[in-house]
Amino acid sequence: MPIAPTKPQSDWRALSARVLGGEFVDRPTALSILDTPDDGLLDLLSAAFAIRKKYFGRGVRLHLLHNAKSGLCSEDCAYCSQSAAAVSGAPQYPLQSAEEIAAGAEDAVQARAVRYCIVISGRGPDETGLRHICDAARLIKRRHPHLQVCASMGLLDDAQAQRLKAAGVDRYNHNLETSRRFYPEICGTHTYDDRVASARAAKRAGLELCSGGLLGMGETPADRVDLAFALREIDADSVPVNLLDPRGGTRLAGRPRLSPMEGLRILAMFRFVLPDREIRIAGGREAVLGPMQPLALYAANSMFTNGYLTTAGQGHAADLAMLAAAGFTVAEIHA
Repeated sequence: MPIAPTKPQSDWRALSARVLGGEFVDRPTALSILDTPDDGLLDLLSAAFAIRKKYFGRGVRLHLLHNAKSGLCSEDCAYCSQSAAAVSGAPQYPLQSAEEIAAGAEDAVQARAVRYCIVISGRGPDETGLRHICDAARLIKRRHPHLQVCASMGLLDDAQAQRLKAAGVDRYNHNLETSRRFYPEICGTHTYDDRVASARAAKRAGLELCSGGLLGMGETPADRVDLAFALREIDADSVPVNLLDPRGGTRLAGRPRLSPMEGLRILAMFRFVLPDREIRIAGGREAVLGPMQPLALYAANSMFTNGYLTTAGQGHAADLAMLAAAGFTVAEIHA
């Protein structure tokens, strides 16, 4: 049954115990998490960690991104430097060959990543793109059978999802990005329902679903909660939480960043709403959280390492040093 709304001054540890007992938070309770005063943030993160620890221990799953096609995108997403509507210095290059994509998996193995995430820009895959990703997945699985493969290719239909699954792709990424209410503010070339349909196509094909959002675009706290509940509804297996680091030349270039405290409250809210799901600190973690990044791991159990699609991160060595100093371990690939 639903948990009754909780005030910001509540006993977060008691709330986490109830979640671990099988109850679920409702929207008012999730909103109250986002309203936690700064003085209560450590108590909130400690309670979120009790949930995270039950399902994931102290392990952190590392993911490595590979941008297999950059720029040249027809869509007008307000936040994206690869968008046709952006005027930015983001790299532009055509789709790499299957061998080039597969070769990048070596970097993932060396980085001790559990998952290699292949991304191509664009509205959705054409036949060439789909074939290249499928061929690359087969090569990767022959060379590194225990390395998980995730593909991110935009809007997807059932037939395309089934081909990816048959080729050995394990997971498909397609973020909802924000709430249904706020979505028209950030994109006009496709709809929120298009994104939901793609996510559901991936699930129907038997692919794991990676779907999350980008926070800090001007949405309200209620929009953030609605996103978390929408991800629960579509049964997302993995939830990347991106924190906007505004890119020059995009429509959101002038937006201020979230504060580190806001970012941590958001991550805690996602852990309470999605207790047993992989939650990843993704793009913007270095820029928004800064020296408070280790605290994010009290709610999140995975992270990208060694950079993002068009921006560099703090580097793999710094990521490993951060995990070790905070007492976390790298979750390894299991045979």
